[in-house]
Amino acid sequence: MTKKSRRTHSPAFKAKVALAAVKGDKTLAELAQLFDVHPNQITIWKNQLLEGAAGVFGHDKTSAETPVDLKALHAKIGELTLENDFLSGALTKAGLLSAKR
Repeated sequence: MTKKSRRTHSPAFKAKVALAAVKGDKTLAELAQLFDVHPNQITIWKNQLLEGAAGVFGHDKTSAETPVDLKALHAKIGELTLENDFLSGALTKAGLLSAKR
């Protein structure tokens, strides 16, 4: 018995099939036969299309990225700069780093 490999479909093909399912001109069985895809797969693609359709027109304000705490970032930058300066000074005194940078 030979093992059948999985088929991978392009996003364009998935969109085409899902749009045909949303139109409703044909039944799932007819679409499955036409596109040679299982009806359950067509239903999954159709649901993905309908769920993601709102994202086409912009992002929701509720799903926006969390605001960045600039004070914390500036504090971290200052801390790292101090550490860098201290370590470069210590290496220069030890003779492991030249005075020029």
